[in-house]
Amino acid sequence: MLLMKTCKQCSSPFEVSEADSAFYEKISPVYGGKKFPIPEPTLCPTCRMQRRLAYRNDRSLYRSTENLTGKPVITMYNPKWGHTVYSEKDWWGDKWNPLDYGREYDPSKGFFEQFVNLQKAVPRFNVFNKDTENCDYVNYAPHSKNCYLLFGSWFDEDCLFGQTLNECKNCVDNLFLDHSELCYENIDSENNFGSLYCQNCSESTDSYFCYDCKNVRNCIGCWNLRSKSYHVENKPVSKDEFERLKNELSSYRKCREYAEKMRGIFLTHAIHKFRTDNGNENASGDFIFHCRNAKHSFSAYRCEDIAFSCRVFDQKDTYDFEGGGKGELLYENMSNDFSYFSISCTTSEYLNHAHYSDLCFNSSHLFGCVGLRQKKYCVLNKEYAENEYEALVSRIIESMQERGEWGEFFPIEKSPFAYNETLAQDYFPLTKKEAEERGWKWVEEEKQEISGVTKKIPASKLPDTISEIPDDILNWAITCEESGKPFRIQKAELEFYRKMGIPIPHFHPNVRHMKRMEKRNPRRLWERKCDGCGAQVESSYSPERREKLFCEACYLARVY
Repeated sequence: MLLMKTCKQCSSPFEVSEADSAFYEKISPVYGGKKFPIPEPTLCPTCRMQRRLAYRNDRSLYRSTENLTGKPVITMYNPKWGHTVYSEKDWWGDKWNPLDYGREYDPSKGFFEQFVNLQKAVPRFNVFNKDTENCDYVNYAPHSKNCYLLFGSWFDEDCLFGQTLNECKNCVDNLFLDHSELCYENIDSENNFGSLYCQNCSESTDSYFCYDCKNVRNCIGCWNLRSKSYHVENKPVSKDEFERLKNELSSYRKCREYAEKMRGIFLTHAIHKFRTDNGNENASGDFIFHCRNAKHSFSAYRCEDIAFSCRVFDQKDTYDFEGGGKGELLYENMSNDFSYFSISCTTSEYLNHAHYSDLCFNSSHLFGCVGLRQKKYCVLNKEYAENEYEALVSRIIESMQERGEWGEFFPIEKSPFAYNETLAQDYFPLTKKEAEERGWKWVEEEKQEISGVTKKIPASKLPDTISEIPDDILNWAITCEESGKPFRIQKAELEFYRKMGIPIPHFHPNVRHMKRMEKRNPRRLWERKCDGCGAQVESSYSPERREKLFCEACYLARVY
């Protein structure tokens, strides 16, 4: 039986199914022998997603001063918001004790108010790069090595300018790339090698400007191909012809012209499946791979029994999750990895029965804690005996129930970040006026200056091919063609371009990222009809789009 509700933020109707209710019952915790039911959501899935994303700043980095030592530090926290920031090394060290910030719960005040006050007092690490090596300018990229401006990724090596990469090597300027190597400008792809400008491709090698190709090798400008080699625009060619065209694409001008040509062809000629997926059982959403029972989820890999979750790997029995995985029984979490039974936790790892906590690691039985490591039975960073802990948490939840806080994620206006510093702006862009009318913080972008340059050059004046680029380009300030912002080429980046025969980019890294984002479908679903058989499908392609859209059966019949 479906329960219909109205979102209190956007006023859209949304459904709560029997399966949803069963999950809320399962995730409801017990304290002192009393069960505290998780209520049905008050926001629709889209607004809940936006709320979580407003708590995650991947890409906005600032130069600041560490509060512990006074040394310079690169941080995700804008100094104007007044947070106490330590370098990761000092944060994980023994020079401070998170329990020193513990405080008594005040029943006369709301829990969220008390939590935010604790959150602003407890030191925060400058970036989240646990177990990294030579990764000074990355964020949310744990377990990585020799990476630069890589965000929301893990277990990567020698990767630059990427977002959401998983176990990749020697890759530059990619978005949502899994288990790949030597790739450039790939989007929503997996298991690729040496492929450039490809989207929705897998098992593709030495291929360029391809869309929805699987297990292809030495292909250029192809779409919907399976297990082919030496093809150009879906027609077989000789090896010599392939190499001739490949060499032509080393020119920035010709490369840009070809990209525009293929954009039009993919729009009018390519067959578009209503959903990008592979190896799933009972799934809805988009970009879902090898999942079972995945509902309204996006960019999910090897998950089971999940719903309303995005950018998630190897996760089980979880609702409303963003960024990370390898855990079980989580609800309304953002970046809480390797954890079990947690509600509304952010940027944490290895938690067990921990709720409404932030920056906590290897801990269990926490409520409203910040920055704890290897602790248990704590409330607002204060330790208790087990029976005292359960009694106090029971009282807090009862108060949260009365105030309408229980079961809700933290409000956007309480985020440590401005709205336009976060991933919420990537997926749900707002103007400054729109954000501030809702009471959400906004920050004006500061003018960038690059010091120590020997030459300033507009990107339009760059040499056309990488072979014409001198070593001294590392000392140039290049002005982005679109934004006018200056940017600089890194040594590892130049080496990659030379190895792959790629011309120097003409756009600032942030502009390149947004251009990749624009090529992806939104995290929304619409009812559509298959252009083949007329069957009803649920798709991230909005009804007004021009692509030919097919259900699974019609798609397979045409592609294979």
